[in-house]
Amino acid sequence: MWINFVKLRLFCCLLAVLMVVVLVVNVTQVEYLDRETASATFIDSGGQFVSSQVIRISRNPYCGYERQILSSRERLEEDSLLAALQWQEPDVGPVPFLKSTDPSSSYFVILNSAAFFRVGSQLEVLVHVQDFQRKPKKYGGDYLQARIHSPKLQAGAVGRVVDYQNGFYKVFFTLLWPGQVKVSISLVHPSEGIRVLQYLQEKKPDRVYFKSLFRSGRISETTECNVCLPGSLPLCNFTDLYTGEPWFCFKPKKLPCSSRINHFKGGYLKGLLTATENAFFQSGVNIKMPINSSGPDWVTVIPRNIKETNSLELSQGLGTFPSGYYYKDQWRPRRFKMRQFNDPDNITECLQRKVVYLFGDSTIRQWFEYLTTFVPDLVEFNLGSPKNVGPFLAVDQKHNILLKYRCHGPPIRFTTVFSSDLRYVANELNGIVGGKNTVVAIAVWSHFSTFPLEVYIRRLRNIRRAVVQLLDRSPKTVVVIRTANVQELGPEISLFNSDWYNFQLDTILRKMFSGVGVYLVDAWEMTLAHYLPHKLHPDEVIVKNQVDMFLSFVCPLET
Repeated sequence: MWINFVKLRLFCCLLAVLMVVVLVVNVTQVEYLDRETASATFIDSGGQFVSSQVIRISRNPYCGYERQILSSRERLEEDSLLAALQWQEPDVGPVPFLKSTDPSSSYFVILNSAAFFRVGSQLEVLVHVQDFQRKPKKYGGDYLQARIHSPKLQAGAVGRVVDYQNGFYKVFFTLLWPGQVKVSISLVHPSEGIRVLQYLQEKKPDRVYFKSLFRSGRISETTECNVCLPGSLPLCNFTDLYTGEPWFCFKPKKLPCSSRINHFKGGYLKGLLTATENAFFQSGVNIKMPINSSGPDWVTVIPRNIKETNSLELSQGLGTFPSGYYYKDQWRPRRFKMRQFNDPDNITECLQRKVVYLFGDSTIRQWFEYLTTFVPDLVEFNLGSPKNVGPFLAVDQKHNILLKYRCHGPPIRFTTVFSSDLRYVANELNGIVGGKNTVVAIAVWSHFSTFPLEVYIRRLRNIRRAVVQLLDRSPKTVVVIRTANVQELGPEISLFNSDWYNFQLDTILRKMFSGVGVYLVDAWEMTLAHYLPHKLHPDEVIVKNQVDMFLSFVCPLET
């Protein structure tokens, strides 16, 4: 019996040692995995939750961003963002123009064609791309845009594009209104052009350059400025002390750094491409060109019955795609009922006793211009600011409304901004008390299109931190984010402000502000789904829909 007891004790000791060894090995393995990989859950471009294991990817060395100090959570987020935006680059060598994607030779076909569809049904379209020799392409990587529309009804919605990496693409649409619905597919850039845009993003981020004027008495000097500057010349360091946002100018030869009086866009670098590369960016050939159908390009949609209506409405949640659609030129979000502010008095009633802050680029400045034009009691106060730059201020004394616009800090491609007006959005948010009568709207995207994505992620990280702090101290504050939008493209503008660049920024914006407690005005879908030509600054009918959606968040319908 004693011998059995000793054996049992020995067995227990060995088992305990084995468990310790296994525990140590597992901890070591977890630490190793934490260093080498990151498991992330995020929302894809269609709003669906996706869980994936993201391999740590190399960062762009521009401005030392690969050496920036990040917390483990920030590093994990940045890894997942960069990995999610890695474009599927075809594994091919240099491609001659004749073997690049030709939209006029490519075609699409409606797959699940039927005599009719019901509202709420899914429509699937197959796109097959070919080159200029009319030969099928064997790889993907093209950037396509897709929408359905009914011109007579002034209706439209966007579709989701899936790249199968073999020359075939599938586009998914949700049919959201009855009538004859037409399918439109466009090639924004061929995959060969995307490779050029990727190279410029990684290797030529300074292709837009900025300048500042330094002045003291009768002496003045102008020097170049940017997020970082090459070479060993003396620099003026204008890095923001609170956000850490970097900004530098070459030091004037005769003046101190403190004598800087303004900031302005210097210009755009020329001669960026070779003759071969230029061929991939031709208006009327391969930039935003339609791809035709090989058969019918329209379907007939009939109204759904009550049972199907209820089922469709129950399925609409945070992952709804598309987020909305146009019908009779009015945007209809699928997640809530949007109000129509067709009378200036309706806007006045909504904004009464409120302070409204608009921060960002010129696309949100359009909201300021629309409101001050449409609402007669909202009178702009002349601050002597440069035209189209700001800051701007409008007041309705009778109804106690204050409307402010201020541009975001550099990089910003405006003509002339006084140094004293170069404010970062995060710092401005930190100065707002907030409350139920405070409204904030932010749009920051267009001026970051030429930089590596890490620059934009850092800016949004600072803004998001300030938003979270604002909502934490004043939960009833309404914060609205305006997304990026599509625009007109030509050979030159494609190299600086392509929709492909802005699609990346838009995706980052949505992911980083998901779950933060802000509202989203989906300017991307609202411009892509509309029948009007794409513009950086959309026409008034689109701006009105954006502002109506914004105001619907401020003053929702009573339910």
